[in-house]
Amino acid sequence: MMRIGFSKDIHRIVKDRKFILGGVEIESEYGLLGHSDADVVYHAVAESILGALSLKDLGTYFPDTNDEFKDYDSSKIVLKVVEMMKEKKFHVSNIDILIELEKIKLKKYIDEIIKNVAKLLEINIDQVSVKAATNEGLDSVGKGEACIAYSNVLLESDE
Repeated sequence: MMRIGFSKDIHRIVKDRKFILGGVEIESEYGLLGHSDADVVYHAVAESILGALSLKDLGTYFPDTNDEFKDYDSSKIVLKVVEMMKEKKFHVSNIDILIELEKIKLKKYIDEIIKNVAKLLEINIDQVSVKAATNEGLDSVGKGEACIAYSNVLLESDE
């Protein structure tokens, strides 16, 4: 059996925060605002897996009202979701991620993001696709106010 999951995560860009995408700290005077470390890539990845498994959304397991998750390392979120996936006897076949960000070019970070995602999901790097795009000056991303990540994942049953 195969199952598909899709998710998106968006966070506001602000000063005086680290800018972390896929576990990689991006060189910038700006960062993403959030209760956790605000890693939109890891959040979208985790929630797309939850969606494929029909296990509700990320906030169900990691609520932003819980101080335990304040400034939380989002790689731990992905690891917990991977445990849940294994309990359901599934594994990732492949994952496709799109990051929308206007002003910061991500080309030099993409390979490291791919490696980080592959490691957390326990898959090969050729099973992970990461792309970056701008919004051509349109909407909150285009105005440099936000960053969005989308994740589309295909899971396969281990049985």
